[in-house]
Amino acid sequence: MFSFFKKKTSTPDAASAAPATHEGKSAAPVEAASPPPATLAAVPAPIEEPAAKQTWISRLKAGLSKTSANLSVLFVGAKIDDELYEELEAALLMSDAGIDATQYLLDALRKKVKEDKLLDAAAVKAALKTLLIELLTPLQRPFELGRHQPLVMMISGVNGAGKTTTIGKLAKHMQANGQSVLLAAGDTFRAAAREQLMVWGQRNNVTVISQESGDPAAVSYDAVQSAKARGINVVMVDTAGRLPTQLHLMEELKKVKRVIGKGLEGAPHETLLVIDGNTGQNALAQVKAFDDALQLTGLVITKLDGTAKGGVLAAIARVRPVPVYFIGIGEKIEDLQPFNALDFVDALLG
Repeated sequence: MFSFFKKKTSTPDAASAAPATHEGKSAAPVEAASPPPATLAAVPAPIEEPAAKQTWISRLKAGLSKTSANLSVLFVGAKIDDELYEELEAALLMSDAGIDATQYLLDALRKKVKEDKLLDAAAVKAALKTLLIELLTPLQRPFELGRHQPLVMMISGVNGAGKTTTIGKLAKHMQANGQSVLLAAGDTFRAAAREQLMVWGQRNNVTVISQESGDPAAVSYDAVQSAKARGINVVMVDTAGRLPTQLHLMEELKKVKRVIGKGLEGAPHETLLVIDGNTGQNALAQVKAFDDALQLTGLVITKLDGTAKGGVLAAIARVRPVPVYFIGIGEKIEDLQPFNALDFVDALLG
């Protein structure tokens, strides 16, 4: 497996804390002595395994093959004329790039073709690839571990986006990077969500703070207090899936975030939104709504493994450039990997 996280600092060893699953009423908050300040030290990222990376890129290309085919065929023996730009416009819109990003790319491409005096279709395709990479690169940002003790993450998303599964995958990867993890079952409305998170907790041998049909803010608060007392490195708070149009539920999310901040000043340190890559332009609407409510720090794009078109990342980059930490192409642990703009554009354009 290739590089997944960037470590910013060493953290206290929490291996002595015995994993457990807490059901029923959450334990009362436990105050712990403040740990000594950590010394910031950049840790070199692991060397990427070429075979693993090639397998990942191949699967990403397969997931985005529909868009790749629609875009690539335009440049086969094509003339550089208005018809090409019209066909390209239609293909970008069909890829879910949206009106703003599509217009931006076409305007920039026309300008580049004129300035660089590009005469053949292959050169125009290469120019489009360069523009896409430049557009998406600002979304590429490494997820840094060890910035806080504990690092508190609040994770949201609509039902069916793969939120709870993503939490389980992230927990496994964090453990592989030497981090102790605690999960908070903040989705108290849906029993299946709590049970699903507990399964991931058992599978990864990590603690799950849970409360049957309780207050999600209280569960989140208790989880933060428990992590502080045990010296846990990372807390991930699952939240109930909801549509951004359900304003009363969005208000509850704001409450959960406020209560987490009362449990630990400055928390949550990461507020992530998990998005189903197959939802097209609706994904952009979700980003806008959740960002307005929670001030998102990052995105996780899942399910780029079938009918996903992929162009929505261009729309996000233009309209609401929230960093994309991870993208996922399947159900396995290794199917969730850091977003890399160059690899993504290679898969998108073929």
